[in-house]
Amino acid sequence: MTNWIDLTNFAIAVGGFEIAGLGLFLVIAFPYIRKNQRTFFIIFFSILNAYIAFDLISQISLILLSPDHYLLSKLAVFGESLFSSILMPLLTYYMLVCAGENIKKSSFLYISSSLWGIYLILLVITQFTTGIYYITQDNIYHRGPWYPILLIPLVFSMLFNLGLLIYKRSAFQPKQRIAFAIYLSVPFICMVVQMFSYGLLLTVIGTSISAFVMVMFILTDQMDQYIRQQEINARQRASITVLEMRPHFIYNTMTSIYYLCKQDSDKAQQVILNFNNYLRKNFTAIVKENTIPFHEELEHTQAYLAVEQVRYENMIVVHYDTPHTSFRLPPLTLQPIVENAVKYGLDPDAEPLNIHIQTRKTEHGSEITIKNNGSSFVEYDDTEPHIALNNIRERLTLMCHGTLTIGPLMSGGTIVTIQIPNS
Repeated sequence: MTNWIDLTNFAIAVGGFEIAGLGLFLVIAFPYIRKNQRTFFIIFFSILNAYIAFDLISQISLILLSPDHYLLSKLAVFGESLFSSILMPLLTYYMLVCAGENIKKSSFLYISSSLWGIYLILLVITQFTTGIYYITQDNIYHRGPWYPILLIPLVFSMLFNLGLLIYKRSAFQPKQRIAFAIYLSVPFICMVVQMFSYGLLLTVIGTSISAFVMVMFILTDQMDQYIRQQEINARQRASITVLEMRPHFIYNTMTSIYYLCKQDSDKAQQVILNFNNYLRKNFTAIVKENTIPFHEELEHTQAYLAVEQVRYENMIVVHYDTPHTSFRLPPLTLQPIVENAVKYGLDPDAEPLNIHIQTRKTEHGSEITIKNNGSSFVEYDDTEPHIALNNIRERLTLMCHGTLTIGPLMSGGTIVTIQIPNS
């Protein structure tokens, strides 16, 4: 007849099995985890699931089945003990990989494997003696007087991994240190309690919960690394495209300055000043790793438009309505959008291109709108070496969680809207 301890242990095993299964599902489904780490955690959680599955079978066999099933009980308890012990040397291996250790030459892995080997020998001996634990032919489990001896290698294995964590702490990421510390401490406490008391199976639930918490820390760390790498890639693409600035734009600007030197030297000086400012802002943006104040990006845009207004005299009209400037955005955001407006919207045979640049404070952050009465933007252009709008959208998302939308104006033309949430 079952009692409350049996029912609680069964609930613990079922809960642990669900947690371990969820961990396995997350590892398989998580898109940002590296291939070798995915393989490791699939193996790790598969073994954890096998451990808890054997625990469930042993409980069912010992509590609910007839005495004729004592061999099933013996096999289930052996499987439970075997698979639970494999987790510690597996963790040693993973910690050494994370620390950048040469696995083939590592004495740490040899020590951990030796401790597991001692445990395995004791476990095999247990099957033929009654000193540690045994299952009678009437299907009843008994602990022998030497039961704690079986768990000593596992306790030492946990302490060894804890020592390895402390010794190699500088080689781990902060979240890795927390993850390993949780996984080592919780099952260790549960195991020590279980060595000297018989009742609730605390090690099962302690191991499954701590394993799940560990992998969640590892996965979030992987996501953080992925996002950081995407930011670096976005900045690198921005740098490359700035360095590959359109040669014909420089050529045409220098040609305009050449003729202005004879026609209007004062205007030529002003164009040189604006063009110099534009170039300086472009190349300064290469070394910018974070967001910049909006007024810097606006100055960059104004320098660019000042040059273009000289080149296309009376063909470009710019309206600024930017009372709100106290926010930040990625470098090279506004200027390339305005450059696209000039490139695709300017038509010598049509009316002048009107560009309206507006900013406003919203309930949730800041908004920039760029309107023009010219042709629609081309979002993806691989033929011209300028920063494409899809690149701007990507950097907005990664660097400040912003959004960029493009649409037509009812009166004709195009509107680009940038939303930047409060930081």
